[in-house]
Amino acid sequence: MAEHLVTFEQDGAIGIVTLRRPEKFNALDIPMLRALETALDEAEIAEGVRVVLVRGEGKGFCAGGDVEAWAQMSAADFQVQWVRYGHRVFDRLARLRQPTIAVLSGHALGGGLELAVACDFRVAETQVKLGFPETSIGVVPGWSGTQRAVRRFGAQTVRRMALGGEVFLASDALALGIVDRVVETGKAFDEAKAWAEKIAERGPLATEAAKLMIAVAEGEESAAATEALASGFIALTGDLKAGVGAFKTKQKPAFSRS
Repeated sequence: MAEHLVTFEQDGAIGIVTLRRPEKFNALDIPMLRALETALDEAEIAEGVRVVLVRGEGKGFCAGGDVEAWAQMSAADFQVQWVRYGHRVFDRLARLRQPTIAVLSGHALGGGLELAVACDFRVAETQVKLGFPETSIGVVPGWSGTQRAVRRFGAQTVRRMALGGEVFLASDALALGIVDRVVETGKAFDEAKAWAEKIAERGPLATEAAKLMIAVAEGEESAAATEALASGFIALTGDLKAGVGAFKTKQKPAFSRS
């Protein structure tokens, strides 16, 4: 069943999204993208979840887009069903209200690296390789590898991967700022979970607001974040209660700016 391809579970204040297609190194196809979108929706509304981990089952984090899933698509279907839909799902991850950590216990290549880039933080094991190999098979990074990755790591680093074909080991990726922490093989999940627990101790509303403000500064989103911050502020005021109460009773609201 498609819903079992990506699962969401809650461990206290930590949500865990797991890609479960280990026989394909968690390569993404349309059913996987749909299941990922559903899991992210679950994480967003889960009561008490303050940090979300994204990991892959088996030896790989995510091998990127499954070539067999898109190779036979028409140009129109490739653009809409593959590229644009993938963008929508990855944007959903990038804009999740909670801080997110990618757990890289296996390679993150192509769309797999784009998936990791959509998270706020990345913890990688020493053996992990990262890169954008798409041009070697005649395509380009299509899920914001040339956009979000450039904003977060700089154009030259992305050029080295997307144009020059360089694949970085975790230690090199750490020096370039692509990953935030590097740990021994088999330790990524424990490290990410311990980090998530520390983040979860911080004020949840302040953390979410700070994430939104950073996203605005980074160019991740502007209009939606601005409205979310303003609406959240208004929702805490007496004016909103007065307005809603007056609407229900069909009376003129008595606003107090409090």
